[in-house]
Amino acid sequence: MKSIDGTDALARSRELRKFATEPERMLWSRLRSRRLEGFKFRRQYWIGNYIADFACIEAGLVVEADGSQHGENQEYDVRRDAYLKREGYRVVRFWNNDVTGNLDGVLEVVRLALLERVPSPSHAAHGPLPLPQGEGL
Repeated sequence: MKSIDGTDALARSRELRKFATEPERMLWSRLRSRRLEGFKFRRQYWIGNYIADFACIEAGLVVEADGSQHGENQEYDVRRDAYLKREGYRVVRFWNNDVTGNLDGVLEVVRLALLERVPSPSHAAHGPLPLPQGEGL
């Protein structure tokens, strides 16, 4: 695997953002600006020598939108996923046609993966946290 320096990495990330696929644009429109459960996602984010389509650093979650080329490069994806797992990330993959045909279902799977990785205190097993009491009440 060829290592890429910072300048090349930045140029490659920018190129991938500029020429994003339609499924990637659809996902980004719903993941950006903390739109999903308040989690921050980064797009075309470098992790080691690999670029994640979308990464939530806080939850250690990588979301991939895969086209038909991934059916031909399964060995690469297995190595890549193993590396990301060693780095503490969980990878969830969706075929492009799933994203375009069932975006809400894809987002629900991502949402559940986020909450599994970083449970919100308000989603704790004992119910929501009590509201703070005002002074003098």
